[in-house]
Amino acid sequence: MFDEEEICQMKKVLEDSDMAQKYGYGLPDGQGKQAGLVIWSHPGDDVTGIVSRSEKVVDTCQELLGGGEIYHYHAKFVRKDAYTGGSFLWHQDYGYWYKNGNLFPDLLTIFIPVDISDQTNGCLQILPGSHKCGRIDHFPVAGQNQCDLERVKQIIERHPIKHVEMDPGDALIFHSNVIHTSAPNNSPNRRWALLYSYNLRSNDPVFKHHHPNYTPLEKVPNAAIKECRNYIDFTGKDFLDPSVDKTVKADKGQ
Repeated sequence: MFDEEEICQMKKVLEDSDMAQKYGYGLPDGQGKQAGLVIWSHPGDDVTGIVSRSEKVVDTCQELLGGGEIYHYHAKFVRKDAYTGGSFLWHQDYGYWYKNGNLFPDLLTIFIPVDISDQTNGCLQILPGSHKCGRIDHFPVAGQNQCDLERVKQIIERHPIKHVEMDPGDALIFHSNVIHTSAPNNSPNRRWALLYSYNLRSNDPVFKHHHPNYTPLEKVPNAAIKECRNYIDFTGKDFLDPSVDKTVKADKGQ
């Protein structure tokens, strides 16, 4: 979905700016490791924001959500560094977002790796078709929320685990009720990715929370990804302070 030049543009922001140092935190996995996260509410005008506003991303996600108007619900820069990057427990995104006042699971996420993502460094694992099971009960574990594992085991019997190995430039788009996980990174290779989540305007949350309510999305041409020269000005992105996120327990010291 993205060519080498576009991925290089994204890497310039992630590698050369102070985004992670200034706004990042760790999410413990209960196994002695943690994944690094940076989360923001609004796209902004830097390269990472332009990607989320590009025609090919917005139009594809809008079509998959039925064609209704969508908005940028939030974005994540996920860092699983070599040897230290933690796991994400079995969960559905809607297991978190249901608690935010989204009455319907009319949300999705596009996962864009900027590094090779494979089984050695903790690639995504999904249960294809599991979104049809509806929202599964979730329980707090370490700093995260985890699906009822007994139910997950039963679902796996009908929807076997798929390891989603990806190259930089690939993209995976998945529904908010897809059950997924990822293992820790025990390899010498980092696993970094950008994730953009979108919600239908018609599913505007019924109360205020740490992610935004409906905000119009200003779409840009695909060419803007390569043309953008803003790698360090994050004005308007509104980075998340993990202390206001009631759905996780983060480590701001990451």
